[in-house]
Amino acid sequence: MNLSQKKILLGLTGGIAAYKVADLCRQLVKAGADVRVVMTSGAKAFISPLTLQALSGNAVHDDLLDPNAEAAMGHIELAKWPDLIVIAPASADFIARAMAGMADDLLATLYLATAKPIALVPAMNQQMWANTATQDNISLAKKRGLQIWGPASGEQACGDVGLGRMIEPFEIAQKVDEFFNHKPLKGQHWVLTAGPTVEKIDPVRYLTNRSSGKMGYAIAQAAANLGAKVILISGPVSLACPLNVERVSVESAEQMLAAVKEAVANADIFLACAAVSDYRAKQSSDRKMKKQDDNGLQLELVQNPDILKWAANEADCYCVGFAAETDNLEEYAKAKMQRKGIEMICANDVSRSDIGFGSDYNELAVFYQNAGQLKQKALGPSLKLELAHELVIFIHSIIKS
Repeated sequence: MNLSQKKILLGLTGGIAAYKVADLCRQLVKAGADVRVVMTSGAKAFISPLTLQALSGNAVHDDLLDPNAEAAMGHIELAKWPDLIVIAPASADFIARAMAGMADDLLATLYLATAKPIALVPAMNQQMWANTATQDNISLAKKRGLQIWGPASGEQACGDVGLGRMIEPFEIAQKVDEFFNHKPLKGQHWVLTAGPTVEKIDPVRYLTNRSSGKMGYAIAQAAANLGAKVILISGPVSLACPLNVERVSVESAEQMLAAVKEAVANADIFLACAAVSDYRAKQSSDRKMKKQDDNGLQLELVQNPDILKWAANEADCYCVGFAAETDNLEEYAKAKMQRKGIEMICANDVSRSDIGFGSDYNELAVFYQNAGQLKQKALGPSLKLELAHELVIFIHSIIKS
């Protein structure tokens, strides 16, 4: 492992597995990492802060209201400090408090106050892990972009056997190493569009498409996590910009096309995830159009530019399209693929409520050209963040082949 100059915050919660974190701390420091430790009161019942202070070479933090630290807003500075936060063991209680947004101790407050990536390493009794409340909290943590490392299955301190054991320190250290050093997309430039476009009719009315942007944002995050330089060209959505991603905000299809033309100049991959409005008003009004009694409104529409087709014909990059269909998924997706002149299209059935618009889950049928043959691969159903990682890795493998 090589973790030189990497800053890692280790958070310990109450659980018998806390004693194993001493070995984890030793391994991370040996690999070159700068390690700081935060402990809950429960964690101190299982391992001494002095042990972790000696192993990390840094003072252990355990008090939210430390007057010396608070003089400099210590907990906020600590939240900004790391490159990665690893919470091991992550107890059922801590996970529940974190998902509820509680800030009742230093570690929970750091969780809320940081914008840095977080990995939870669960450790608890097998029945606690299997409990619906815990599983709901784990699903929510994944939706929010947290990494979940483990748990493992085996004999537990209470005598039970099952899923819930904390993975071993060397496995955690390997995952930390992979987080920093396994970057298969390093050196690549990815450009994505996401969300809807908005086409003005008048100052209060517009044409748009139903899209939350979640899938496109998840793909942008996955590509960035794997080392790519990512530019995300986004229509109006209520989503935070993914970490280490450059976002360009646009409204109309014409604005999106202009941004794409500029961004793809040196791109390796272009993914057209946005739900671009097919039409716009031929003439829009600067004033609100008043409703006429008993009279309808005739609105003349003109077709918007085809951003994906432009990129396929003009840009020197691998283009991936998306097709949201309500029926004849395979037929329509293949036809769109041919019409646009692209080598890969990802189709999903938006008529399904479990994976449709606005859902945190998705399922994709990926159609692609490989060695002169049209092939198909199914991805999901799974959380969009997990599916995005699978898709990014798959696209990378196809391009390499």
